[in-house]
Amino acid sequence: MIAASFAGLNPVGFRPGRARATGHLITPAMSLALAGGLSTTPSAMTAKRCYYETLGVTRDADGDSIKSAFRKLAMRWHPDRNPGDPEAEERFKECSEAFSVLSDGQKRGLYDRFGHAGLNGGGGGANPFGGGFEDIFAHFGDILGDMFGRGAREGGPRRRRGSDLKVEVELDLEEAFTGVTRDVTFDRHDLCGGCKGSGARAGTRPDHCGPCNGTGRIQRQQGFFMVQTACPVCRGQGTIIKDRCGDCGGDGFQRVQRSLSVKFPAGIGDGNRLRVQGEGDSGGVGGERGDLAIHVRVRPNPTFQRDGADVYLTRDIVFTQAVLGTDLEVPTLHGAQTVSIPAGTQTGTVLRLRNRGMPRLDGVGHGDQYVTLNVAIPSTLSPAQAELMEQLRCAGL
Repeated sequence: MIAASFAGLNPVGFRPGRARATGHLITPAMSLALAGGLSTTPSAMTAKRCYYETLGVTRDADGDSIKSAFRKLAMRWHPDRNPGDPEAEERFKECSEAFSVLSDGQKRGLYDRFGHAGLNGGGGGANPFGGGFEDIFAHFGDILGDMFGRGAREGGPRRRRGSDLKVEVELDLEEAFTGVTRDVTFDRHDLCGGCKGSGARAGTRPDHCGPCNGTGRIQRQQGFFMVQTACPVCRGQGTIIKDRCGDCGGDGFQRVQRSLSVKFPAGIGDGNRLRVQGEGDSGGVGGERGDLAIHVRVRPNPTFQRDGADVYLTRDIVFTQAVLGTDLEVPTLHGAQTVSIPAGTQTGTVLRLRNRGMPRLDGVGHGDQYVTLNVAIPSTLSPAQAELMEQLRCAGL
């Protein structure tokens, strides 16, 4: 039986507070700075520092000196070396911004003549990294990558993560009440059994991609920066398949049917989700599998209506029961229960049965059951009943 984590109503996928592409912690203050180019320090809000002063170089410094100064500062203030330090994050962003201007001949010329105002037509200098640290790493991959393992000098194609899958399962209210173990069947992509995921025909091997030298990425220079993209020849795989596998057509994957035994906890509700890690699509050779998200639907019940852990139902009583009072047996999810109807009960009266609702998902107790009473008025009467009613009316009822 597979142990699935309960995800409530939270979406499957992005983790709040963390930049997925780089793994750096994003603080609220830092998010504000990255979103609008604002600084988190009072001094920077009133006046931006001189870019030459930021990098610690003179105004006649050449490109190599500027690059060397930036490397030293980047190593000192890099977020990986200063986790959770807002000042280091701001310093790293500041020196990266300065380097992006001073390493570009055209931008540097504008800055030397007009200062920060020359970079955006007025006001302070513009933040060239509107997308945050992901953009910084993308622009400076050749400078930062060899220091922190991210850049174009990494060997081999990048490992992929398989796609997350979604499947919907319907439960009865009684199953949601007690909890149930169900077999969940779905389709997913696994590595091809014939080629073991290589995509090449059995007995052959994929060829090394020449244009990217097997890295799956190519580089092009923009000024002092090296920008890398996926190789268009091998599509980022690092290899080229000439003799394709007959089973998968060279994709390296086959669609297979998978069945899991999954336990749905007592109290699970409509719209809740369970996540089963590592049961999604394959990420390829050496890659990570995606996850399986199970969306729960609870079918409507003819007797009970549910609202969270509480349940509701309506029961009819006759005129004499309402006037004189009576004991009434009502159904609950826990079994039938007898309740006392007090004399003089009016239609719409609600009775509360404590702890007779659904179990709570946190395992602490149950909700309540609410019984709404409806005094039913007969549409027709027998002669004897009509005579008795007439007598009651004469008696003042």
